Amino acid sequence: MKKFILTLTGPDQLGLVSKISTFLAERKGFILEQAQFGDVATGRFFMRCVFECHEGLDTSAFAKAFDPLANRLSMEWHLFGSHEKPRTLLLVSKEAHCLNDLLHRVRHNAFPIHVSAIASNHDDLKGMAEWYGIPFHHLPVTLETKPEQEEQIAQLAENADLVVLARYMQILSPELTRLLYGKAINIHHSFLPSFKGAKPYHQAFERGVKLIGATAHFVSDELDEGPIIDQEVIRVDHAHSVQELVMLGKDIEAFVLARAIRHIAERRVFVNARKTVILK
Repeated sequence: MKKFILTLTGPDQLGLVSKISTFLAERKGFILEQAQFGDVATGRFFMRCVFECHEGLDTSAFAKAFDPLANRLSMEWHLFGSHEKPRTLLLVSKEAHCLNDLLHRVRHNAFPIHVSAIASNHDDLKGMAEWYGIPFHHLPVTLETKPEQEEQIAQLAENADLVVLARYMQILSPELTRLLYGKAINIHHSFLPSFKGAKPYHQAFERGVKLIGATAHFVSDELDEGPIIDQEVIRVDHAHSVQELVMLGKDIEAFVLARAIRHIAERRVFVNARKTVILK
C-alpha cells in the first residue's frame, strides 16, 4: 500500500487542521503521521501529513479536488509519494569526506535520495564517482570563465530537485544563488563568522576553542547566511592538536550534512523568512 506525504504552508487561521483532516478522511485517507506549526511571529502555518489510501489514490483527481480548498485557504501545497527520492546534484572540489559519506549511504540504501550527477571544479574525486557509478562532470573555473561554468551548473541543476554543496569551495554568483534558492544547501564549519578565510581550524586552535561544529544551511545571496537547516557541536580542549580538530571537524561536517539532506528528502523542511521550520 502506497504512502503519501502532503505538505502545506500559508497564513495561519482557525480550523486549518480540521479542514485538511476532513478532506483526507472523505477520500479514505488514513493519517499515519502528522505535524504542524503555527509561527506567531510571521503568522505562517506549516504542516506535514503522511497518509495512505486503502483503495489507492488518483493523484490527478486528488489535485483537482484539493486545489479549490487550498486556494480558499491561501495555501501552497505539494503531494509526494513517500517512496519518491529527490534527484540530487552534488557539487564538490577536492575534499572527499562529505561526498564519500553520502555515496556510501546511498549505495547501501540507507539514504532517501537519488544522486543523478556529481560536478566539480577539480577532477580529484572523479575516481570515487566512477567507483560508485555516478556521472561525473569536470567543470574547471577561472575568474574569466566563471559565468560559463555556472551556466553549466545551472543546466545540470535543471534535472535535479536538490543541489548539495558537499565542500564545494567556490563562491556562487548572486545570479546562480537566486536561481537555486530553496533547492541548494551548503555545509560549513560553525566557526563562521568568527574564523573566516583560510585554515579556520588552525585559527580556532590558536584561540583555544572549547566547541567545534558544523552548520547546514540553504544557499543565499549573503555568503553563509542562508536559513539554517541543521547544526551540531562537539567539545574539544587544549589537548587536541590541529590535525585532530580537522579530523573531528570533517566527521561532524559529514554527519550534519547527511542529517540535513535526510530532513529535506523526507519533506520536513520549510523556509520561514530567514529561518526554517523542521517538522519531525
